[in-house]
Amino acid sequence: MNNRNNKIPSRRALLLGATAATLFAPSILRAQTERPPVDRNIAAFRVHEWRDHFDSLGVGAILADTKSMFLQHWTPDGDMRIYPTSVPLSDDLTRTGFTEVIDKRVAPSWAPTPAMRERNPEWPAFIPGGDPLNPMGSHALYLSWQFYRIHGTQDTRKIGRKSSNGCIGLYNEQIAEVYERAPIGTKVRLI
Repeated sequence: MNNRNNKIPSRRALLLGATAATLFAPSILRAQTERPPVDRNIAAFRVHEWRDHFDSLGVGAILADTKSMFLQHWTPDGDMRIYPTSVPLSDDLTRTGFTEVIDKRVAPSWAPTPAMRERNPEWPAFIPGGDPLNPMGSHALYLSWQFYRIHGTQDTRKIGRKSSNGCIGLYNEQIAEVYERAPIGTKVRLI
């Protein structure tokens, strides 16, 4: 009798099913009872209200959440957009607090900071804007903190990861959008 036609499982199928259930049941049960750390849980993502961080929108406001790896930008009329980001590699490279946009550049050049040169002496001393190896990407917002930027990246694998030396990185298409929407004087907070 052919088991396929009668939909009766074969002895082999039953044996394989029982073996799989025995092997994977503990991990399935563990996955149902153990909670992952909050910073790895997509449920940790929450949209912030600008009023929780700024007194007013002024010419605009940017909030970069280094734990959830996203940036929110509000225009003066309250229009808000959200962008995924890259964030600093470690806590010692992460600066938090209030700053503002003091300059904006298309095709910014890049030079490593003194601390970067110390950690990575093999890095080039300067990369001009537009160079495919330039880590600043297509656009950059310069902040009042020396050496800190919100900028694009040529390496899209970095977005959504701890991968920068202190800056906040966005996809080039998205930093171009923020660049157009965020004038000099835009308030910025990194949390």
